[in-house]
Amino acid sequence: MTLSVNDVTKDGAWAVMERFYAAETAYVAAGGYGKARYDEVAAHLDPEVVLHQAPGLPFTGTGTWRGHDGMERFLAAFSDVWESMEFLEQEHWGDGDTVVVRNRVRFRARATGQDVETEILQLIRVRDGRMLECRPFYWDPSAVTRACTPPSSTSA
Repeated sequence: MTLSVNDVTKDGAWAVMERFYAAETAYVAAGGYGKARYDEVAAHLDPEVVLHQAPGLPFTGTGTWRGHDGMERFLAAFSDVWESMEFLEQEHWGDGDTVVVRNRVRFRARATGQDVETEILQLIRVRDGRMLECRPFYWDPSAVTRACTPPSSTSA
């Protein structure tokens, strides 16, 4: 498939993800499920979107989230855990229908108020100007979990 310059700039994987990241950040900042407008996030998702999350993080649930309903459930769980997220640095490789993105992100946990900076590498595919598949890889999952875990009342 040959891509025109317009395809790469408007509907290329990186351009799609820039729009998605902005909508996702706004959704979390507005308080998530029941408080934020999910339709602004959904506008950047293919109807058959699949998110593959690594097990073991406080917001990963089943690990695989499918379709608009699955993504809405994921973002509800995600925004229950985080009160804010800020992209500090981003690099990306590829375009067209596939991009790899390195994000340096600062999250603030709702349960603890603690900030955590981490890196997330994502392999992303798009179709027709919307995210079709995402596989994120967290650099330090234990730091993410620690930030979200309130101190135990039984600790000495």
